[in-house]
Amino acid sequence: MNPLDQLLPLIDPQPIPWWPPAPGWWLLALILPLMGWGLWRLARYWRNRPRRAPREQALDSLRLAALDELAQLSKPYDGAAAGPWLQQLNGLLKRLCRQRYPDAGSHVLSNRAWLAFLDSRCPAAGLTRWMVLVEGAYRPHCILSDKAVDELEQAVATWIRKHV
Repeated sequence: MNPLDQLLPLIDPQPIPWWPPAPGWWLLALILPLMGWGLWRLARYWRNRPRRAPREQALDSLRLAALDELAQLSKPYDGAAAGPWLQQLNGLLKRLCRQRYPDAGSHVLSNRAWLAFLDSRCPAAGLTRWMVLVEGAYRPHCILSDKAVDELEQAVATWIRKHV
């Protein structure tokens, strides 16, 4: 006798009903719409987020570079000649104005007109009271007190921070 003959006949498979789905499918049916809604909100946020203009980013890097350069300048403390330092300050301000205000013609201004231009752009810095900024570079023995050096540097830093 053949052992295969003892086997029962094959049962025809019955189709698995599609309804009701298994519990995991219910959870998936809830999560998918929530994920779709979340992605839609995220896409809307990314599309409408405030963007900084490339010009503003360039000005930020210009401002930081100018403040770094200002900090690098050697200050004329203890009665040292202030002429070279004043020339460097003036040159820094002229370069900044030339980049920030290319059509204003600020690079050709001198004396009171130059200080008035700087003050018109940022009155908070109060650079008009620093006439030594434009005249001191041409005096043979221009000497500033340590307090005046610190105040002038602070005024220039304020001008750079607020209006570059």
